[in-house]
Amino acid sequence: MRRPRIALLNASQAPSTPRNFRRELDADLVEFDVQQDVPDTFAFDAAVVTGSRASVYWDEPWIRSLEEWVSAAAERDMPVLGICFGHQLLAEALGGIVEDMGEYEIGYREVEGDGLLLDDTVTVFTTHSDTVTELPPGAERTAENDYGIHGFRVGNAFGVQFHPEYDMDTAESVTRGKDLPDERIQTVLDGITEENYAKACEAKTLFENFTEQVRDVRDEQMAERIA
Repeated sequence: MRRPRIALLNASQAPSTPRNFRRELDADLVEFDVQQDVPDTFAFDAAVVTGSRASVYWDEPWIRSLEEWVSAAAERDMPVLGICFGHQLLAEALGGIVEDMGEYEIGYREVEGDGLLLDDTVTVFTTHSDTVTELPPGAERTAENDYGIHGFRVGNAFGVQFHPEYDMDTAESVTRGKDLPDERIQTVLDGITEENYAKACEAKTLFENFTEQVRDVRDEQMAERIA
């Protein structure tokens, strides 16, 4: 069976970002640096929108272009997965609201999932100061913790606030790059352990569940075209 063909919409400038998604997604990835250009086609089985240092409410032309593309893809029932910034952009593209939290969530933390893409309770690595404060119309909340919404679904579009793709090196380099008090940075670094990473690897089943969903949608659409 043909592997899914997925557009990786890379909104990050970090070299580790495409590497991490290539490792985790069992798919043929077509990679786009969306700060330069978005795809001029929707000829993909799915799309994944990565994290970014940007905020979705910034007045940047590339953010608006990406938002328009993602909105159009969702209207076509293309499966879309948004991670962190991608989660927020997907929410805004579909009619939700994203705002500055006024604080920072960072480090390995637990979130409660609904069993759709995640088990009931999982450990994940988080790093964000923006959050989805209002879900898009018709959205189902799929994950949360005491900081707020960590996952949602609208049709075939899924968003998660955390980073299931991170390895330990990425978690450490991202943490060291944050403008936070040294004491808090060190506390997060102390939590980047083999034990916590092993727990967080359980959340990587999200990628398997998503690609399975992509295959199911593709097969259904092919069957409809043949009928």
